[in-house]
Amino acid sequence: MSIESASHSNDRAGNLGVTVTPEDDFAQWYQDIVQKAQLAENGPVRGTMVVRPYAWRIWELMQGFLDEMFKETGHENAYFPLLIPQSYITREADHIEGFAPELWTVTQGGGKDLEEPAVIRPTSETVIGEMMSKWIQTHRDLPLLLNQWANVMRWERRPRLFLRTSEFNWQEGHTAHVDKADAMEETLRMLDVYETFAVRDMAVPVVKGEKTPSERFPGAENTYTIEGMMRDGKALQSGTSHYLGTKFAEAFDITYQSRENQRELCHTTSWGVSTRLIGAVIMAHGDAKGLVLPPRIASHQVVFVPVMAHKAPEVADEADRLAKELKAAGVRAHVDHRDQKPGFKFNDWELKGVPLRIEIGPRDLEAGVVTIAQRLGHDDEQGNPIKDAVPTGELVAHVTDRLVAYHDFLLQRALDFREANTKQVDNWDDFVAQVKTGWASVLYDGTEETEQKIKEATSATPRCIPSDFPAEDGACFVTGAPSAFGKRVIFGRSY
Repeated sequence: MSIESASHSNDRAGNLGVTVTPEDDFAQWYQDIVQKAQLAENGPVRGTMVVRPYAWRIWELMQGFLDEMFKETGHENAYFPLLIPQSYITREADHIEGFAPELWTVTQGGGKDLEEPAVIRPTSETVIGEMMSKWIQTHRDLPLLLNQWANVMRWERRPRLFLRTSEFNWQEGHTAHVDKADAMEETLRMLDVYETFAVRDMAVPVVKGEKTPSERFPGAENTYTIEGMMRDGKALQSGTSHYLGTKFAEAFDITYQSRENQRELCHTTSWGVSTRLIGAVIMAHGDAKGLVLPPRIASHQVVFVPVMAHKAPEVADEADRLAKELKAAGVRAHVDHRDQKPGFKFNDWELKGVPLRIEIGPRDLEAGVVTIAQRLGHDDEQGNPIKDAVPTGELVAHVTDRLVAYHDFLLQRALDFREANTKQVDNWDDFVAQVKTGWASVLYDGTEETEQKIKEATSATPRCIPSDFPAEDGACFVTGAPSAFGKRVIFGRSY
């Protein structure tokens, strides 16, 4: 510990901190973090959300990594209208049936009734389908690989910041292909992209698999998902990819002239992730002290806290110099020059989940060292962070290596938690007990009646049919009927 900071280490930041532990009240704990780490606020219209700068920077980093991956797989960004003619929405029967309860509709413009009401996009398959029908003429125009970064609106009865809001930001990919094989390859490729992003950038291990028929996206023939386990044992659907078959092509006349000079229907896909991922990071990594950010998506990877800088201005100058060196090496470094006591700053940045905090005072400066505290995973037996003195000449190499190791620690911690809370069960009583705190791997008959019975009794739903589960036949744990999918299915409570 920095000598100068010792007397301030136990200062508390007033009511700044989290008021409950995740074990005592997970919902209140989550709300505390969102509010007190200055991530988001409720908007003035019910269900809307104001994303504050600290969280928006996290989203920008997520966007950057994902957008690079989309471009590497051949996709181009475009933008489509927020308002969609109501008639577009009704063209695909399953789509309108699935989204009807969630639609926001505009009926007036300029003080006059519109000739046709417009729907605020809940998703853009319909308007993009209309454009695809104009842009695609022959097989040479395929595949058409599009992505849009946008906001959408869906009515939510029980809004919860980042997890379920009436308006949220996301990306939605939309592609058209010559046949099912090409479209399915795209669908699964983008699911792999999402899995890579979750593991590599969010340090969240996910289970990848297919949704059961009742959980499919409205209008899709197949829906695939990545599911992450949060630290209360619930599942969070963190990204989906859909094979839409030719339903939207039929509805919007998306056809092409084949090499054999025949008019053929395109096979389409869609896929997306949203600002819900910020909620995933909070719930997958956070602890009783607040937010825990994986380094790759942390707004600040390193924060310098100058100590006694009001008496020794050279301390702040050295912090600025070292931060500049780290920035030149690609590290997002920030110097906290606020007029607050060091103890306040320590607790504030701990609450905000900064991976590494660096303290420097006059004696550290004289000794040519800085003191580094890691947000999580480097503690003594009492749970207090161990602080390491690092020579300033070694700081860049030390920090870059340590950020990589910290990511690996968070990923393994989350994976260990998921494995400890996922069990294979084969009877009703064990299932009921298991889904109270985690996930259950079961054989079941695949019927909506069985799913409904399970949901009503336990609030658990089928999360996915995992891609990497081995083939297995047997009897449904509820009805005794033959299992439907040839392998086990993950059930759990979810957000």
